Amino acid sequence: MVTLAKVADRAKLKPRRDPYFAPLSRGCAIGLRKMTASSEGTWIARWRDPDTAKQHHQPLGSFDELPPNERYDAAVKAAKEWFAHLGHGGSTEAVTVREACERYIAQLERDKRHQTAADVRRRFEQYVFSLPLAKVELGKLAVRHIEAWRHALQDMPTHRGAARTDSSLNRDMVCLKAALNFAFKKKLITTDAAWRNELVPVKDADNRRQLYLDRQQRQALIDAATPDMALFIKALCALPLRPGAMGSLTVADFDRRLNTITVRSDKAAKGRTIKLPDTTADLFAQAAKDKLPTAHLFTRWDGAQWVKDKWTLPVRAATEAAGLPADATLYTIRHSVITDLVTAGTDLATVASIAGTSVLMIQRNYHHLQQEAAAAALERVAL
Repeated sequence: MVTLAKVADRAKLKPRRDPYFAPLSRGCAIGLRKMTASSEGTWIARWRDPDTAKQHHQPLGSFDELPPNERYDAAVKAAKEWFAHLGHGGSTEAVTVREACERYIAQLERDKRHQTAADVRRRFEQYVFSLPLAKVELGKLAVRHIEAWRHALQDMPTHRGAARTDSSLNRDMVCLKAALNFAFKKKLITTDAAWRNELVPVKDADNRRQLYLDRQQRQALIDAATPDMALFIKALCALPLRPGAMGSLTVADFDRRLNTITVRSDKAAKGRTIKLPDTTADLFAQAAKDKLPTAHLFTRWDGAQWVKDKWTLPVRAATEAAGLPADATLYTIRHSVITDLVTAGTDLATVASIAGTSVLMIQRNYHHLQQEAAAAALERVAL
C-alpha cells in the first residue's frame, strides 16, 4: 500500500502521470501526482459517489509554501474540507469566484433583467475580475479573501477617479454578495461563512439625499437640456421612477385609453401599473407618437435607449448650463419629486408604490418631512 505521510516515502515514488492514492476513509482518498524525480508533486483529493460509483477529483495544490513535513497534513485538511462540502450536498465542480459571477449575470439575462445584468457586469469587470479574488475557487473561499477584497475596494477610486464613498462601497459589495448568494443557493458552495459578516453594508452610508431641486430648478434643467434629454427629464419630473426604469419603458407599456403605464423592468416592484394624470399621460402620448409598440418611449436623438452611460454627460452639461449644483443627477430629480409627494401629505404607501420601493425605505429617508407636515397641520388646528 502506498504511504504519503512521510517525506522519505514520497521521495521514493517513481515519477508517473497517474497520481499515487492513499485511502483516508471509505470512498475518500488523498493523492500525490509526481511528474519528475526532482518534483515534490501536487496533491489531489478523490471521492467516490456512493450512488453512482463515479469518481471525482479535486486538485489541492502543491503546498510548497510549507515545509515538506507539513504538506501531507495540509493536503489532508484541504481534502477533508472538500469531502465535507460534498457531504452537505455541494457540487463537485471547481468553480472560481469569477465563474460564479458570470453565472449570476447569465441568470439575470435569463430573467430578462438586461439592464441590471449590464450594470452588474460593469461593476464586476472594474472591481472583481481584475483583483485576486476572482481566481479563488469557491471551495477554498475564506474570510481573509473577502476581507482583502473589501479593503482593496475601499482604497480604489471609482471609475470616474473620485474617492470611493461608503455608499459606493455598499453598491459594489451588494453585487458580489448577490452573486455569491446565488452560488450558495445552487450549492456550488455549501456555506456563506466567508462573506456573511464581511459583506455587511456600511451603516448609515445611504443617508437621505440632501440635495433637493425645487420646481424652478427642475424647469431650468429641462430648458438647458437638449430636446431628447429634456423630454426624458420632464418625464422623470412627472413620475419618480428610477431613471433606468424610465429608460426601459416601451410604447406597449403605455395604455392611452386607460392613461396607465406598466413598469416591467425595474430594480424592484416590477410589473406594477401606475395611473397617470392627464398632463403626464399627454407627455407620454407625445413620446409614443409614430413609434412601434416595441420601441422605447424615451430615446436619444438617434433612437437609442437612455441608459446610464448615455445620460451621464448630457445631464452634467445641462446641470452646468442651468447653474445647478455640480452633484445634481437624474436621481436628484427622483428624490426631489418624492420629497414633494411626501410634503404634500401623500400616503407613504402610495408614494412607495409609485416610486417602486418599500414603505420602510420611504419612512427611513423621508419620515422627517412627514413630521414637518404634521407639525404644520397641528399649528393650523391650534386654538
